[in-house]
Amino acid sequence: MELKPNAFMDRSVIAIEDIQLQTALERGTGNADGRRRQVMNELDDSYSLRQQGRAAKLRALADLPDLLEQMEQNVVANGGHVLWASTAQEANQHIVDICKKHNLKRGVKSKSMATEEIGLLPALEAAGIRMVETDLGEYIVQIDHSHPSHIVMPVMHMTKDEVRDLFMEKLQMPYTDEATEMTAFARKILREEFLGADFGMSGGNFMIAETGTVVIVTNEGNGRLSTGMPPVHIAVVGIEKIVPTWEDFATLIQLLPRSATGQRMTVYVNMFNGPARSDEPDGPEEFYLVLLDNGRSDIYASEYAEALACIRCGACLNACPVYQNVGGHSYGSVYSGPIGAIITPLLQGKENAHYLPFASSLCGACKQACPVDINIPDMLLKLRRDLEHKQDMVWTLGMKAWNFGNSHPLLYQIGGKVASLATNVLTQATGEDKVKTLPFPLNGWTQFRDFPPFADQSFHDWWRANRERPS
Repeated sequence: MELKPNAFMDRSVIAIEDIQLQTALERGTGNADGRRRQVMNELDDSYSLRQQGRAAKLRALADLPDLLEQMEQNVVANGGHVLWASTAQEANQHIVDICKKHNLKRGVKSKSMATEEIGLLPALEAAGIRMVETDLGEYIVQIDHSHPSHIVMPVMHMTKDEVRDLFMEKLQMPYTDEATEMTAFARKILREEFLGADFGMSGGNFMIAETGTVVIVTNEGNGRLSTGMPPVHIAVVGIEKIVPTWEDFATLIQLLPRSATGQRMTVYVNMFNGPARSDEPDGPEEFYLVLLDNGRSDIYASEYAEALACIRCGACLNACPVYQNVGGHSYGSVYSGPIGAIITPLLQGKENAHYLPFASSLCGACKQACPVDINIPDMLLKLRRDLEHKQDMVWTLGMKAWNFGNSHPLLYQIGGKVASLATNVLTQATGEDKVKTLPFPLNGWTQFRDFPPFADQSFHDWWRANRERPS
């Protein structure tokens, strides 16, 4: 499956008609958003914690260049190596060069959106290096030759039955309907990969500048096995993942699991300061940190810098009514949902993803769910402004006419009365209580949903008739 952000319209129509996908999305987003609400509501003051987390990320962004230099100094002091990558190609070349230097041929990788972003696996394959995803969801995606559909839950688009059939086809798994048996079957295969790997890779949920520490949070032991068993560990982390202090991390680690999976804490929180020291029996002999820019500096210098505060929890995806109906693959990008509709155009070029900022109802559910209170709707509106020239002329003229009509009281009142008359005529003609089909060009709305008729009396008319009455 090729990632094409500008194919959003076509892919979303297909997604809406896919019954299995709709079943998977309803279960996945519903469960995830429900758990998030439950554990966030357990806190005495979740709003204050969110604002504290927001302040930590914004403070880090304000001092980003200095913090990155501090991170580099501390990693080197701990015995590690730091490589800077301005592009995806440069990051991949760094990793290939490390593999050549140490004669590495077989790797295992913990879950990482940054490596998805740079297209690492095809680059390693081209260099003759075998890499196996060890996060169960990512492993399923890899053997399916697909892409993750969610920032946190890569196979949210698949049902259990689809995973079972895939395992039976690709891995010759005996038939079973038990999720625990499927997991055990995959675990047995992956354990052999851990034992045979000569290098491991990870991303990073956080980087703590004051000690040069990289942190990953996982619910599977694969993260620790990927980074602790092989002799070489390579971490690829976006430069925006840095925070100044452990106190900032202590705030954010309370928010990330709650927002991502509805857990008070993930099963594993792994921290890396560099290679194993002489008195440590476990850990890699070499540690490399690749600091990934790949367009982040351009975002940092723009009015969209707040988007870099994202901690990749996926809460905005689970809460978004658009994502709930079309899924992640429709966005044609590694980053989907509301935050993806911002990040993808900024990383890949606005013209290359010009549909995505319009893939939102602007209901504000994403901002309400965001653990660091990123103003996603505001940035989507700004991107729409920037992409106005890419809209169809009919749409542009229609919106200008709508704006003009709603800015003039008389036209607004006339429009309301005409809309009320027209929609009531349509409902009376069909004998329905809702409009089933609107005329062109409004029929795009009723192609997938009903349209309630306008009220016989507007609120303005009711107010004029009733405001003089004594209480």
